Amino acid sequence: MSGILDNPALASLTGPHAHFAERRGRVLRYPVDVSPWLALPDEPDAEDWADLAALWGPGAEVPLPGFRGRVPDGWEITMKIDGVQLVDDGLDAAPDPEAVRLGPADVPEMLDLVARTRPGPFEARTIELGTYLGIRRDGALIAMAGERLHPPGWTEISAVCTDSAYRGEGLATRLILAVAHGIRERGETPFLHTGAANTTAIRLYESLGFALRRTTVFGAARAPQHLPDGRALAVS
Repeated sequence: MSGILDNPALASLTGPHAHFAERRGRVLRYPVDVSPWLALPDEPDAEDWADLAALWGPGAEVPLPGFRGRVPDGWEITMKIDGVQLVDDGLDAAPDPEAVRLGPADVPEMLDLVARTRPGPFEARTIELGTYLGIRRDGALIAMAGERLHPPGWTEISAVCTDSAYRGEGLATRLILAVAHGIRERGETPFLHTGAANTTAIRLYESLGFALRRTTVFGAARAPQHLPDGRALAVS
């Protein structure tokens, strides 16, 4: 299995999503209104951590998705959630006749649905990362799913959510398979992330044809106010 998925944000921001990349030294990130994902080198050194702190600002809480190493002295872990990464291992991907492509005009409704269902981070410009599909009933957006990280040859399915009044109808399954169909049509392979404790979602994904590739972690840490030698951080 491709090692490119071991650091998918780095592969995305140096590949198909390079046009989104904000960089300081070897540290890259998406604009904060696009995605909280950032990309550290596989083995970050002290200068990388200083660049990371400067990019976010002294004392800021910095998301560290996928980072499993130890943070340096002066950094404070503020969140750590175990996660899993799953990849397409035989999805029966297919378009869905009720699914419609969502665009910029739909973002307010998408943000409202995300706020009510909490599938994970979705920001005002996240829709720019790829194709988002939704299902409407009586004009209202009741379910959606779309694309996020884009390492070469792969696309992550993300923001899978359904209004609570419509759960149990299989809408999430239909949208996952429809988004996966579009990914496959480009000659790429779908993958996704979820929390390790979200066993209901994991069982659903495995029943659809996803297979566990690796465990991961979704964390965050508070940046120091100063460098270890007492110097002030040079903020971008």
